[in-house]
Amino acid sequence: MTSSEIPSGYARHTRRSGLTDPWEPLYAMERADGLSLGLRAAQAHANSRGFVHGGLMSALADNAMGLSCARQLTDISGLVTVSLSVDFLGTARCGQWLEVRATARKTGRNLCFAEALVLADGEVCARASGVFKVMTSSK
Repeated sequence: MTSSEIPSGYARHTRRSGLTDPWEPLYAMERADGLSLGLRAAQAHANSRGFVHGGLMSALADNAMGLSCARQLTDISGLVTVSLSVDFLGTARCGQWLEVRATARKTGRNLCFAEALVLADGEVCARASGVFKVMTSSK
């Protein structure tokens, strides 16, 4: 795969937000057990040392985990992050394919639990876990 190719199965991510707009283009791939978000790391994603910024990895992990939980629920108005934990195990650099592979582990009426791996060209560089409050529409 060349440094500009997008891996098979990914399509442009359609859930845009003000936070993620500067990081576009973002890509998504639905999996049986969750959702993956991905991007080709560039200067806009890097810190002053040329590594992909941990804040970007954290925000994308939060996003992917919440979306993975939401896919398993009905009649909700959204999810709010209650807890987010990220362990940085390695680095990602510009030019690498950054994938956030999220999985919903338990969904309930009030809380959902998820985890994610962040990979750079297939090598784990972070792991995350999150707890999300289920928001319901008031009727």
